[in-house]
Amino acid sequence: MSAGALPRARGLIGAARGVYSAEPGVRAQLDECAQRIDEPLRVALAGSLKAGKSTLLNSLVGQDIAPTDATECTRVVTWYRSGATPTVTAWYDGDRSANVPVQRRDGSLTFDLGRLTASDVDRLDVEWPATALQHTTIIDTPGTSSLSRDVSARTLQMLTPENSASGADAVVYLLRTLNATDVQFLGQIGAHVGGESGPLGVVGVVSRADEVGAGRLDAMMSAKEVASRFATELERTGLCQAVVPVAGLLALGARTLRQSEYEAFRALSEVPTEDLQLAMLSADRFARADSPLPVDAATRAQLAHRFGLFGIRLAVALITLGTSDSPTLAAELVERSGLNELRQVIDVQFGQRADQLKAHSALLALERVLAVDPGAEAAGLLAETRRALSDVHGFQEIRLLGRLRSTATSLPGEDAARLQRLVGGSGVADVERLGLERDASLAQQRDEALAEVRRWRAWAGHPMVDQFTARACSVAARSAEGVLARLSAN
Repeated sequence: MSAGALPRARGLIGAARGVYSAEPGVRAQLDECAQRIDEPLRVALAGSLKAGKSTLLNSLVGQDIAPTDATECTRVVTWYRSGATPTVTAWYDGDRSANVPVQRRDGSLTFDLGRLTASDVDRLDVEWPATALQHTTIIDTPGTSSLSRDVSARTLQMLTPENSASGADAVVYLLRTLNATDVQFLGQIGAHVGGESGPLGVVGVVSRADEVGAGRLDAMMSAKEVASRFATELERTGLCQAVVPVAGLLALGARTLRQSEYEAFRALSEVPTEDLQLAMLSADRFARADSPLPVDAATRAQLAHRFGLFGIRLAVALITLGTSDSPTLAAELVERSGLNELRQVIDVQFGQRADQLKAHSALLALERVLAVDPGAEAAGLLAETRRALSDVHGFQEIRLLGRLRSTATSLPGEDAARLQRLVGGSGVADVERLGLERDASLAQQRDEALAEVRRWRAWAGHPMVDQFTARACSVAARSAEGVLARLSAN
């Protein structure tokens, strides 16, 4: 989908409004299509029960804004948007709303639904002053494998509604295992979010990754192996673009690390290794009141709650190795949690292609509206909408970037890096794709783009490259042609 995807989508929606000017019901659907284009990108967090969606949301935002305890509010689809002040609104009975108080109980945030229950509420809208929400609306969904079918159905209805477009433009799907339920649900998401183009914005996360290795210091290495296996299996069916391991609890604890917690970790780093290992055989043992550790029991219990045993072991090890202050420790813990890698993947796959994803969602919604009643005037619009949806090179780039994370090409190292950059792996601006400085002249950019077209056409037809590499080079050649076309138009 080209750089003019949003104007093209706006034009088609505007034309459809004219065709259906006398039909209020259809006009309302078209108004919603237009509204989506001007909203922030919608990214949904989905996955099985207890996969850690709310914890991951908090770590992405860098604030404790989503309840993580299993209360009524976690059984409701909840939209998190940017707002001037923290405000929670419950919508129920179609168009009725009620303000929901934000409370903290035993140090944990929760939303008090009062007389309402999860079955009464259609959705919760949360407005919060968080930088991460200015360009992205995050949708937290109930577990897809909930014991309650009604709860699971809420997620399905939001992501894969009948006869309308998905409520999300992109999806982060949390996995703890890769079972038939996950594969089936990912297939449904792909069909709805991507339409006939397939899953255009789906990233997998091996959640609670530190538990894969039972909280050992090498737990994230084990989780990376699991993520690689999941990615390989999912590639065969094309169900998502990348799979990243993330220790969400550690990431959240690190992003909200307090100086007092750093001091507690520093005190624990002075305990003999054998004694600390013995005390950390379990979280209950670590928090025992009669423990001789030089940190009080309440603080130890809080550390276990906020960081988990893996986080405590890692923090102590980093301090022992020389991490000398709280900000440095926080940065190290965030990096090792996998959160930075996930944020980079989300930025490349979703953030930098937000216009494409939003336009695609709007066009899918428009196609479904037009297809219901394709009168004489609407038929031409429907055909043009489908032509716009078929312009999917940008989404071929997204899929290729995901494949390149787990599948090596037969290209030399320098050319492999060049290919990844050209298809948008470092950014989608033309100079970033070409590897040039931002002040490069137009002539220099054109020359480089032409050289890239020739290079990747030659590689795509090379008799010694394997099938995957040949396809990747064909995508790169098309990307280079797109860059050259844009530059030649200037």
